Amino acid sequence: MAEATVLSADSAAAAPDAGRQGFVEFVDVEKSYDGRTFAVTRLNLSVARGEFLTLLGPSGSGKTTTLNMLAGFERPTGGVITLEGRSVDRLPPYERNIGMVFQNYALFPHMSVEENVAFPLSVRKITKADVASRVGRALDMVRLRQFGDRRPAQLSGGQQQRVALARALVFEPSLVLMDEPLGALDKKLREHMQLEIKQLHTMLGVTIVYVTHDQSEALTMSDRVAVFNNGGIAQLGSPDDLYTTPQNSFVASFIGENNTLEGKVERVSGKECRVTLHGGGSVAALAIGVAEGAACHVAIRPERLKLAPASNGANALAATVDGRIYLGDHQRLLARLENGQVLTVKVGPEATMGNGEPVTVSCATNDCRAFPADAGTGGSISKTGE
Repeated sequence: MAEATVLSADSAAAAPDAGRQGFVEFVDVEKSYDGRTFAVTRLNLSVARGEFLTLLGPSGSGKTTTLNMLAGFERPTGGVITLEGRSVDRLPPYERNIGMVFQNYALFPHMSVEENVAFPLSVRKITKADVASRVGRALDMVRLRQFGDRRPAQLSGGQQQRVALARALVFEPSLVLMDEPLGALDKKLREHMQLEIKQLHTMLGVTIVYVTHDQSEALTMSDRVAVFNNGGIAQLGSPDDLYTTPQNSFVASFIGENNTLEGKVERVSGKECRVTLHGGGSVAALAIGVAEGAACHVAIRPERLKLAPASNGANALAATVDGRIYLGDHQRLLARLENGQVLTVKVGPEATMGNGEPVTVSCATNDCRAFPADAGTGGSISKTGE
């Protein structure tokens, strides 16, 4: 079972408490629509109270199906889902005390902002005075109190999403689920909303399970990230763990930017290995599940590569500058190896190496990770005889 990370509901500065686990539990959960192809297979996952957990992955990886089963929109084919120790598999969505935020906002166009936010309270036995108080507090949290009498069409996309967020929080749910909530916003507004959602999470301490295919969202907002692939979790950990120590080639390629070198493992010595690269050259790398004589992929982050005038050295590959991409605070320099492969190297804005200039691309052994070459890439799993 996954180890939980907790953000205290009482204090934004409180330290994580590893003992508070299992607020949400998936135990051997599976989902199939035809009995043979599984969108989710034997999922085991524990979410701590107050945690911000992101389900990250490409289309068809199982992340949205997992969220829908937790919300009650779909029932598992097998396994058990519990919320606060209680099985919710047979509970309809409205009995789960879960708030939902969707990509398309799902606001009622004929209702005012206040009426939209108040809607979840209308099915609960709450006095009018209490409804007004709760709606006011929820709109204050998203800084939209002054827009209470407007219709959704009179708001910007970011404002509409903040209304949807207020509506999800107004009845004080124990859990909030967010399904690609920022997907319809432009880049600048999306980045701003990431910070707003994270600040609300810190302030309220509510448990959030968030679905996205955007790695920057996941790395920016989450306490932990579950990277989905092939209907299951390829790796679960903190954003820093996933970025710096990916455990398979899928996670290495999906989280952030990576250069990938193809080669063959010549020898394995403890935690390290020597890889002969296709087309010439070799590197020493950390051995992540590779065997001697097997094909492998060596993953290296652009910021971990170093450039120097042409020379020889350990983990040094001869290259030629093939172009530069200026991005303000840094540049992406393209270095073409002798075998024709182009590597991306992150350098400072002051770098002046010109096209055609010979250079050496080098990196430390600890910054190179060798994975088996036969790792999969996403999609459903076919299972027979079960």
